Amino acid sequence: MNNIEISPSILSADFNKMREELDSLVALDIKYIHFDVMDGNFVNNISFGIPVLKSLKKGNYPLLFDVHLMITKPLKYAVDFLDGGADILTFHYEAVTKNELAKLIDIIHSKNKLVGISIKPNTKPQVLLPYLDKIDLVLVMSVEPGFGGQKFMVESLEKIKFLANYKKEKGLDFIIEVDGGINEATSKDVILAGANMLVAGSYIFSNNDRKKAIDSLK
Repeated sequence: MNNIEISPSILSADFNKMREELDSLVALDIKYIHFDVMDGNFVNNISFGIPVLKSLKKGNYPLLFDVHLMITKPLKYAVDFLDGGADILTFHYEAVTKNELAKLIDIIHSKNKLVGISIKPNTKPQVLLPYLDKIDLVLVMSVEPGFGGQKFMVESLEKIKFLANYKKEKGLDFIIEVDGGINEATSKDVILAGANMLVAGSYIFSNNDRKKAIDSLK
């Protein structure tokens, strides 16, 4: 088994039995859980916010909370999400100014949390070059953010390769995470391209054999 981490998206979990859902992932040695936070503005959908995060954090699960902010004002809410339980806080490059981006990096690191920056399908990875030595994770969206069940965009592979090559060339160690259309087939392509963390939702939570589903992604 390789060193690929899986970050299941709770957006696809059964919220009526969330404790059982998370317990089942812990039993399968999952280390991360992915929170898709959507405001209905940056993306055309609404999900959940800080109260859900805080509530689940109180469960003391041995999971790192991987929080992806798909919102228009990440700087305004960053501290609340960090205090609410985010271990990794990822915001969108497209949602901030350069000044806000720099402030977010400082704020997140000041809380001893990991900084992630996400890019949408139409954004080139080269825009992140000034920041890759200052952040901990790059989240490549391989579908348009906001809705599940979309088909994986194969052009995302070139972005992943670019980031992986730059990471190796400069001796950096940021995580390359990929979210969107990840399944047994596409996961192999993104891993080969250089990704080392994969987000999957319904592929895991709707599977009767979750261990098999998770193992198939690696």
